[in-house]
Amino acid sequence: MLNTPEDFNRALLALPAADEEARSAARARQATLTKPPGSLGRLEELAIWFAGWHGDARPRLDNALALIFAGNHGVTAQGISPYPPEVTAQMVANFEAGGAAINQLCTIAGAELRVTALDLEKPTGDIATGRALSDEDCLDALNTGMASVEEDAGVVLLGEMGIGNTTIASALAMACFGGEAELWCGAGTGLDADGISHKARIVTQAVAHNAAATNNAFSMLAHLGGREQAALAGAALAARQRRIPVILDGFISCAAVGVLGWAQKGALDHCVAGHRSRESGHSRLLEALALEPIVDLDMRLGEGSGAAVALTILRAALATHNGMASFAEAGVSDRD
Repeated sequence: MLNTPEDFNRALLALPAADEEARSAARARQATLTKPPGSLGRLEELAIWFAGWHGDARPRLDNALALIFAGNHGVTAQGISPYPPEVTAQMVANFEAGGAAINQLCTIAGAELRVTALDLEKPTGDIATGRALSDEDCLDALNTGMASVEEDAGVVLLGEMGIGNTTIASALAMACFGGEAELWCGAGTGLDADGISHKARIVTQAVAHNAAATNNAFSMLAHLGGREQAALAGAALAARQRRIPVILDGFISCAAVGVLGWAQKGALDHCVAGHRSRESGHSRLLEALALEPIVDLDMRLGEGSGAAVALTILRAALATHNGMASFAEAGVSDRD
């Protein structure tokens, strides 16, 4: 549990590494399987990555856990979304009733879905004119995210819901990785060109207003983030501490967790990007974080949908890695 902002920042300096012995053994196994080397492409890389974090050259993927965190944002008062904040709670109810896209995708991907609504009746502060969260509120959200990661989870998928949170993601990305706001701001839930320009002005104002205070990971989340962003960061931290692999969703999840990567080199080594969102800033953010998306399907829904689709690909990677015969086992001649 994190009791102070310093606890969070210090935790980023003491992150465990992957098991290199398991990773090397998995790589060696790939070289013996009945296929030309590298012929399964990214599937081979994913299996080796997963083996390293599980500490097993032939790991199983049990207990996939999809976590969605939902929050509301004071910046919506600036007219940066075509939808009202009430939609956040309405969509949470839809998740809980099983009616959203993520419910269907988790079913076919074999993931248990957990949805956590974070004080929806209490929007954050407006980042255009002040800070988003008090230190206490930010710590509460971080701890909620950390507590959501079960110790026996085999993989964690991270998604979110929150009207206005593409604006939050744009502000975090800009503050961490630079560039003009126009490079980070997209349509979100359906803004037109004028709406995107207005959004960029608000993001520029927010980053400038909070610039003096955003000099470490905690302060970045507290000043420019939101409750769901802090919870996502907390979940990613807890997963790393337990060496649990993570599949990130789109722009918002990557921006929230990207604060860890900005603050500490290697902090996201246990993470893969589930997909490339159509939200315009996501490709730039993936490049900044050195993350290669597993799928690119022109999606921009959020709510963990891209991560759930990517889970099916990870399952394919492990099925081939664990189930294929070696050349010796199959009686097939290997290369000279």
